[in-house]
Amino acid sequence: CEDCGKSLIGECKLHGPLIRAKDRVIPSRARLTLPHYLTLRVLELRAGNQQILGVFAKKVIQKRTQFGPYVGQLSTKLTRYDESRLVLQVLKDGGKYFLDTPNEDCGNWMMFVRLARNQEEQTLVAYQHCGEVYFTTVKPIEPHTELKVWYAADYAKFMEASAVFIKEESDVCPLPSVGKEPVDPWTCSSCRSTFSTFALLESHQCIHKDRL
Repeated sequence: CEDCGKSLIGECKLHGPLIRAKDRVIPSRARLTLPHYLTLRVLELRAGNQQILGVFAKKVIQKRTQFGPYVGQLSTKLTRYDESRLVLQVLKDGGKYFLDTPNEDCGNWMMFVRLARNQEEQTLVAYQHCGEVYFTTVKPIEPHTELKVWYAADYAKFMEASAVFIKEESDVCPLPSVGKEPVDPWTCSSCRSTFSTFALLESHQCIHKDRL
C-alpha cells in the first residue's frame, strides 16, 4: 500500500482495495475479418455463456459474390465439431486434410456461417479451388437475411455428402436421379456452354477473362 508503506497479502484494511482498471476487450481475428456489409447476431445463449452466432447481410449482396478463402488450420483430425457448421476438407500435396478452426483467433469470419438445412434457406455454395475453400452466393441476399451454406455438387462427392440445389433460380436444376441423363444446370453467359456445377462454370469463365 502506497499510503501506509506496507506490503500486504490482499487489500489494505486501512485504506481499502485498489481501483482496478480493465483492459479494453479486443475482438478476435475471426470477428475482425467480417466484411463491413455483414454482421454477427447472437441467435441463442447456451449453458456456460456459449453464444450461437449467425452471419447476416446488412445490405443487398448480389448473386455470384465470392467470399474466401476459408481460413483454418490443416489437420488430420477434426478437433472442433459443431453440428450447425459445415465440416470442410481440402486436398494438399496429395493428402486429404480437415480445415479446422479450434478457436476464433485461428480462423476468419466464415467459420460463423451456419449450414443450410434445406434448399430454401441456402444462400451460399461451398467448393474447393486450388487447395482452398470458397463460399459463393447462389442468389441475391436481402438485408437481414442469414447467410447459410452447403456443398457444391462436386465438393459434396469429395466430402461424401448429399448435394443441395436451389430451386428458386430458373437456371438451376436438381441433381439427376440414377438412370436418367445428367443435367447441366450452370450456363456460361459468354459462350452458352453448360456445366454440372458452379465451380466448373467459375473455372471456365476465368478462361474467358484471361483471353480478354
